[in-house]
Amino acid sequence: MWINNVKIKNFRNYIDEEISLDKNINVFYGENAQGKTNIIESIFLCGMGKSFRAKKDSEMINFESQNSIIEVEFEKTDRTGKIKIELGTRKNIYLNGIKLKKLSELLGNINLVIFTPEDINILKGSPQNRRRFLDIMISQLRPNYLNCLTLYLKTLEQRNNYLRQIKDERKDESLLDIWDEKLADYAIKIYEYRKEFIEKIKEKIKKIHNEITENKENIEIEYVSMCKEKKEFLQFLKERRKLDIIKGFTTRGVHRDDFIIYINGKEINIYGSQGQNRTAMLSLKLSEVKVVYDEIGEEPILLLDDFMSELDGKRRKSFLENINNTQVIITCTEKLPLENLKSFSYNVKSGKVYNDNTI
Repeated sequence: MWINNVKIKNFRNYIDEEISLDKNINVFYGENAQGKTNIIESIFLCGMGKSFRAKKDSEMINFESQNSIIEVEFEKTDRTGKIKIELGTRKNIYLNGIKLKKLSELLGNINLVIFTPEDINILKGSPQNRRRFLDIMISQLRPNYLNCLTLYLKTLEQRNNYLRQIKDERKDESLLDIWDEKLADYAIKIYEYRKEFIEKIKEKIKKIHNEITENKENIEIEYVSMCKEKKEFLQFLKERRKLDIIKGFTTRGVHRDDFIIYINGKEINIYGSQGQNRTAMLSLKLSEVKVVYDEIGEEPILLLDDFMSELDGKRRKSFLENINNTQVIITCTEKLPLENLKSFSYNVKSGKVYNDNTI
């Protein structure tokens, strides 16, 4: 799988730009705030239907415009495709010229694995970041997962609203049973999806981490959830009902799930060094790449936003050795020394891309 062409109009600091990409390694370099990350964001948007950094679509539209258009032409071993996204008063998504009705229809056409500087601290940071890692991966491979997650979050919001009404307006507490039942149905499905993919990661991460650390570290991953069985989760919600009413929100559920990584039997987020966290995170992301390949039979596209600079020479070498036949799109401040690898460079200045190569 690879992207051949990206067209950007009125997106961030780009007015009208067309970028041709190679099937191998593409390096976009330049000073900060020139628009390198915007290129990766536009590709991610066409794969996932939303940004990995903007909360609102309007944030991605150029200040001097009211609309933005992003087009990506891609190839897989069995087909070609084109995704077009229009941002404006509303977002419109097209696949091969046909307007999509649901976001789930977009997912899985372009499979992506993204690395950002923030990912360095994904294991030490909040559980929200680790859940997001799972959500991005699973949504691309199981589009129905996104539907379940969306319905769960909508039901959760309704339950939370009613909890506050019970507290403030003395509404009937027994009516919470309706929300609890719906919440549990969606929660169990989400748990099963996440559990499935944690198991797939387990199979990959041990081997990858052993190679990176030269068998010096044993890595384990554990999924932590209170939603393993519907009956137990419903009972748990009832037991915490008084507390939820007092707080005005649902204190437990799959929206609070987490996974823990252990290095040599110790929790990495508590006892791991910065170097161990970086290596474990690298192993986790490379495991994601392998899982995607096993699922679809093709390598996903790698988006590395100012990521290589976060790795020392040894980790960078380990990373590059673990990716083969993969299109990689890298942003960095300077050209990277990529010995013995086929790579193409593009200099980014003030929202313009200058090709250093003849492709």
